Amino acid sequence: MTVCTTIDSPLGELLLVGEESATAKGGTALASLSMPGQKHGVAVEDGWVEDADAFAEIAAQLRSYFDGTLTHFDIEYVTRGSDFQQRVWKALEAIPYGTTLSYGDVAARIGASRAAVRAVGTAIGANPLLVVRPCHRVIGANGALTGYAAGLERKRQLLDLEKVPLPF
Repeated sequence: MTVCTTIDSPLGELLLVGEESATAKGGTALASLSMPGQKHGVAVEDGWVEDADAFAEIAAQLRSYFDGTLTHFDIEYVTRGSDFQQRVWKALEAIPYGTTLSYGDVAARIGASRAAVRAVGTAIGANPLLVVRPCHRVIGANGALTGYAAGLERKRQLLDLEKVPLPF
């Protein structure tokens, strides 16, 4: 069964979508975290059940992240995507809190050539789990903020929260 809820955050309202899971903390595996105005963001669909309680553990972790006391999420995900996307997303999950990598660095970490940077960027842009799968930690080779499905201002907010020094 697909469940959903919204929570408030410093970035605005977050839409959480998940599926029941016997192995996930709190009983819900997160399938999507999106924001209003986000590219490729989801909208509530018929048949989804609104259930804030199903997301209590996930919401608590998000609150702790936003208040600066959590630096690594312990959330089970529902992962749907191509093999390439999943390799890229796994690389995102390995980027430590408070650090950044370039798109080229991510390509290298998954064993792809520098020529695959655009494909890496496309896979990052399709990440359905903003914030918790930290695509905001990927920046341009020159240190510039580039490409974030929820907008560059939100990307800057997340990097500021993590105290990442930015040259721009």
